[in-house]
Amino acid sequence: MSSSPGFKAIALLILLALIWGTSFILIKQGLKVFAPQEVATLRVSAAFLFLLPVALVRMRQLSRKDFQIVFVSGLLGIFFPAFLFSTAQTQIASSVAGILNTLSPIWVMIVGAAFFGQRFTALSIIGTIVGMGGTIMLMMARSGGNISDINYYALLIVAACALYGANVNWVKFKGHHISPLTLTSTSVMLVGPIAMAVLFGLTDFTWKMENVEGAWTAFGFVVLLGCMSTALATYLFTVLLKISTPLFASSVTYLMPLVSVGWGLLAGESLYTGHYIGMIAIIGGVWLANRK
Repeated sequence: MSSSPGFKAIALLILLALIWGTSFILIKQGLKVFAPQEVATLRVSAAFLFLLPVALVRMRQLSRKDFQIVFVSGLLGIFFPAFLFSTAQTQIASSVAGILNTLSPIWVMIVGAAFFGQRFTALSIIGTIVGMGGTIMLMMARSGGNISDINYYALLIVAACALYGANVNWVKFKGHHISPLTLTSTSVMLVGPIAMAVLFGLTDFTWKMENVEGAWTAFGFVVLLGCMSTALATYLFTVLLKISTPLFASSVTYLMPLVSVGWGLLAGESLYTGHYIGMIAIIGGVWLANRK
């Protein structure tokens, strides 16, 4: 395989950046009608129904132990982050959420070092410090130095990124023998029924669909979010990994914030100088932390 990415790889990279970068504005649109827990469970439920035909075929490849691995992956990488992101975006602009999501590769490294025996390099430590400093800058961007005005909801996204980091290491060390498409489809299949039970049994989702103006529009945005960001994008990323290199595929991390910020500005969100400084610090920190 050539070291230079081909046209197909570049096209997939751009498409993935557009899909994942758009997910934050879709969450915001869903929150105009639905509560955070409704957005989260509807998102997972949509991905569940979308991938169910694939999962029913692929699940035959799994052993009983594999099902345990896949279920944990579904909780870490899909179920809990969906709640954290939707709750955080009740108080955080979608553009800022997209920037903070860039911390995921740093958490992959931190969790790998803390629990799976991976080693830090000097640049990794510097990159981690710079990236976390960028997070603090984003949290304080509108506080004017007043501690009471710091947006602590950003910590929910930091926690979601930590779960993503834990999931990547879990899959790498426990589920490396399971194909990505099998892992993704069956993990959604296992957590999907839980999401649907919460959605229809513990929320006002059905009442809102019948009585709240704009509910069907918001429903469409969240279903699109689940099918695109949780299901389709994961499959496309798997294809990208197979036709390029992990280093090239991971560069989608640097493109996503550009898309999320662009959508946020089009939606009328305001960004301050501290937001831009924080974004530069986080992206720079991720770049340093992942240099060979």
